[in-house]
Amino acid sequence: MTDDAYLFLLDDAAVRLGVPPAAVGDLACMETPAVRAWLDAQGTAPTAPELRLLPPEETGAVPEGAERLPVPLSDEELSRLRQRSGPEALARIEKELLYYRDCADGRDGLIGRALAAGVPPHRVAELTGEDPATVTAAAGV
Repeated sequence: MTDDAYLFLLDDAAVRLGVPPAAVGDLACMETPAVRAWLDAQGTAPTAPELRLLPPEETGAVPEGAERLPVPLSDEELSRLRQRSGPEALARIEKELLYYRDCADGRDGLIGRALAAGVPPHRVAELTGEDPATVTAAAGV
């Protein structure tokens, strides 16, 4: 497995493999001289329907003999690519997990503020859905 995603060209644009780069949104790699030169050498445009992108863990699926180019993606770009490359249900649940992660990042601070404001630990546990032991541990009690 490589750490790079792969741009590649399909012989048949109707094949459902990879994601068109345009569907992922703005990608910094698409503006690099290396990608521009590769696209020019292939005689294709960044919006061509046969141009596809796969995340690093799926690059083994690139068809044998297909023209390909490894491209580095930022974490945010890679996350968008993974969301677009999976089935719709998988993309939805991944979005929910990202939302949960964003909410959970400040969990301990929020619990601490609630307890400092006088909210009883059992009520914090009830409101957050956290285990009472987690509430007391987050408060440092």
